[in-house]
Amino acid sequence: MFHIQLLMLYAFELSGEHPLIPAAEVLSVLSSYGLEYSVFENYLNCIIVDIFSNDPAVSDEDIFLMMRDEMPDVLAMTHAISKVIEITDVDEEAILTAAERFCAADYLNEGETFVVRAKRLGDNSVLKSVDLEGRIGGRIFRQGFRASLKSADVTFRLTLTDKAVFGVLAAVVDRGAYEHRSPQKKPFFYPGVLMPRVARALSNIAGAKKDAVVVDPFCGTAGILLEAGLLGAKAIGVDAQEKIIIGAASNMDGYAQSTGQLLSKEERESGSDRIRYDLFVGDACSLPFCCEIADAVITDPPYGRSAAIKAESLERLYDESFKEMFRVLKSGKKAVVVSEIEVESYAREAGFHIENIYKQRVHKSLTRTITVLSKA
Repeated sequence: MFHIQLLMLYAFELSGEHPLIPAAEVLSVLSSYGLEYSVFENYLNCIIVDIFSNDPAVSDEDIFLMMRDEMPDVLAMTHAISKVIEITDVDEEAILTAAERFCAADYLNEGETFVVRAKRLGDNSVLKSVDLEGRIGGRIFRQGFRASLKSADVTFRLTLTDKAVFGVLAAVVDRGAYEHRSPQKKPFFYPGVLMPRVARALSNIAGAKKDAVVVDPFCGTAGILLEAGLLGAKAIGVDAQEKIIIGAASNMDGYAQSTGQLLSKEERESGSDRIRYDLFVGDACSLPFCCEIADAVITDPPYGRSAAIKAESLERLYDESFKEMFRVLKSGKKAVVVSEIEVESYAREAGFHIENIYKQRVHKSLTRTITVLSKA
């Protein structure tokens, strides 16, 4: 029988939208927060990470508060975060033994109430008929604590994946918030853009964060820049079409930086709680910026004969724009490029190192290639 008790592990329940991108987003965000980590295990739609800090001023409690208070507003492809108490086999006896073994007083103060919630990732049909929540709750109750189904102070989370992960829930991510920024709900709509959750995940992977400078040389309606700006970054975009830049500005002006919610007309006119951005009509093959101004480059270049571009050909567009991306990106930083075509040759020719390549099927006739690059 397998079980392990490690108190500094965190479980991230992933969305399953892609086999690799959700976990990559989690690890990139941890790095952007200055946290150290090692991946303990990858389970079905769940990654277990040992998180720590080399800064003696950052305590274990500080890390838990980051997971509870900050990560839910940042991550796009995570459902929930828990601090792990124990990992066991997906077996009724093993799970209940773990619940009997742990000391509830380590996680509950006197007078606090609790609730137990189970989340099944995958089949786990062998346990579907078992009242694990009630039976685990009974063991905690016998340690002298009261349950509250509606307003508990502490939620214990049982995540059933390849293993049973028992822990204390730190946060649930409100993924529905991204639906408020769906392309068709924005002040300016143009078809064929990335969905907000994808744009946010790629922004996180690229290293967009508070006060970082993020450049999108093919910004379109600013879907990527909006998500980067909501992370606190200074967003800078370029597009060849003036009407698109005007629409992009209305999108950037349309949302509150603090909440990501659509601003009322009065709020927009007041100019408060605005995302920081600059937009330019220009050519991605000759960006109007100094060298190494960007902490991250994130972009979804045009492709196909109908793309309105200033370059003589799509090949020239990619060749020269990748060289410009390399020029404006700071050393040691990342670029993330979304495309329908393979772009490794353009990236290498420009001087980039290829970190990762992800394939994402959009529908039968379209597969996106997401290429993560770095500059030495």
